[in-house]
Amino acid sequence: MKKKKIIVPLLLLLAVAVYFVVFHKDKNLRYIPENADTVVLIDSKKLMGQYLFSLVTHPSSWSGSDTKGKSSASFKDSGIRIPDFLQIFHIKDTKFSEWYSVLELKDPQKFIAFLKKKEFTDKGNNSFQKDQIFLMIEGGHCIAGSSDLAFETIKKQLLQNTSNHVLDANNFIQNTLGSISFISGQKIQNFSIELSDDEIEIKNNSNAEIFNTLASKLQKGNQFLELELDQENIRNFSRFFNKSIADSSHAISLKATANLEQVNDTIISYEYDDNFNEVEKKTFQKITQPNYSIDIQSKDSEKTWGYFQSKKWINGENQFTAIPFQPNQISKNNSGVVIKSTRKSVIESPQLKENYILFRNNTLLYSSLKTLSNTEKRTISDIDYVLYGNKSQDYWVKIKAKKGDLPLILRW
Repeated sequence: MKKKKIIVPLLLLLAVAVYFVVFHKDKNLRYIPENADTVVLIDSKKLMGQYLFSLVTHPSSWSGSDTKGKSSASFKDSGIRIPDFLQIFHIKDTKFSEWYSVLELKDPQKFIAFLKKKEFTDKGNNSFQKDQIFLMIEGGHCIAGSSDLAFETIKKQLLQNTSNHVLDANNFIQNTLGSISFISGQKIQNFSIELSDDEIEIKNNSNAEIFNTLASKLQKGNQFLELELDQENIRNFSRFFNKSIADSSHAISLKATANLEQVNDTIISYEYDDNFNEVEKKTFQKITQPNYSIDIQSKDSEKTWGYFQSKKWINGENQFTAIPFQPNQISKNNSGVVIKSTRKSVIESPQLKENYILFRNNTLLYSSLKTLSNTEKRTISDIDYVLYGNKSQDYWVKIKAKKGDLPLILRW
């Protein structure tokens, strides 16, 4: 009886401990500013659980776990308090490339030592940078971002404002690994993020059958890029680049096909001989260029042509200069405008009358991205294709990886 009296409370204590460690989550989101228009949440406990499950079920990965373990341990000992939900946000009216997050620090000095080990540059005033990662330490918090332009604004709104509003994670994420939410006034549009063995899916509808059908149709092709977009999708994507171009161009649909090719590029420079005469010197290098065909259907092709001319995107040789990859030729017909590269023609993909964008991986792509680290190149080379699809109010993005011996969470 005495043993039972001891064991039962211990089991209850263990159950409570497991609940708080594994299942209980703080769903108060304290670090999202009121002017955020996009929020990304990552469920840290779910991510760790999925990682541990994959690790246990794939013993072949254990041999390389020492290095990963050391890396993971160093991060755990970095002085950062791992949140239950990692909160990443984009601020309204800032560049699409600007994303931010606020982290709590258990030990700021330990975190600074961690940054020095990771070779971050100390810019003074508790600001640090490595490549395109910017950090600023403010007391027991760290503001991180792909830019530092909004750091002062974020500091005032989230760290110095005592009446800071707190959001509820239940309004953004529903039992998935992560979510992307677009905020417009009081309206929030949520997209789930799910990670499986060889793909990442982002969607706002649990029924992906229509998109799987589209993906199977596109499997037959081999082009680097294929896309078809209607007027609404053109308008949605143009917000990231030029808000007025969708309406000003009068475009009602867009279809494009592109392939990559490695070509010789001539570089002309000048040097002087012993008699100080100028001598032309030619050198050659291989560069990756796309061959493409772009068909813009328009409500009024004359107005579309006139808009491109007003933006000075058409030169005297009828080349479309807004596309940096030359040479090309632009022409108009009764239904719209066509832009084609002239180096080599491409076989246009069949019309599917769907909304989609498909990027297939190509060795020429990641081999030409010289600014990327070896790890980043390895990650990109592991991708098979990226597919976006839309039908009515349903949206879907799939990042499909190549088949491997290990699931993505252990590979990346």
